[in-house]
Amino acid sequence: METARTDERTKLREIIARYHGEKSSLIAILQDIQEAYNYLPVAILKMVGQEMDIPLMRVYEVATFYNAFSLTPRGKNVVEVCAGTACHVKGAINLLENLERELEIKCGETTKDETFTLEQVRCLGCCSLAPVVRIDGNIHAYLTQQQIPDILRNYRK
Repeated sequence: METARTDERTKLREIIARYHGEKSSLIAILQDIQEAYNYLPVAILKMVGQEMDIPLMRVYEVATFYNAFSLTPRGKNVVEVCAGTACHVKGAINLLENLERELEIKCGETTKDETFTLEQVRCLGCCSLAPVVRIDGNIHAYLTQQQIPDILRNYRK
């Protein structure tokens, strides 16, 4: 266990070093940590505070303020269903329900194999392409329920 903790601290120090330990780089550092772990582990957040001499409460404030950060493990692929007005009108709720059935999880959950996390977002800014689902940054426009199994299959590979 102590070796794992040492490895984690080494990994964290490498991330912090990319930003020269600048406290003003906290958000970028947390983004890199989330990319490395797929979420922000509490133990790592504590280390961030220690390594950067930032109170844990401040680190936690930043980590919980931004929706892009997650304090719970997320799947390898994050599926975001746009619930903005245009997408809602064009059937986004039906897509969300179909995704819940296909993935066998509810919105906000992660599949047991940690392959997918399903989330609903306010707006992805692609209103003219509605309805839209974003998976790992890839926009799937004019999406229909029939396309969902094939799209998920591609991400399972």
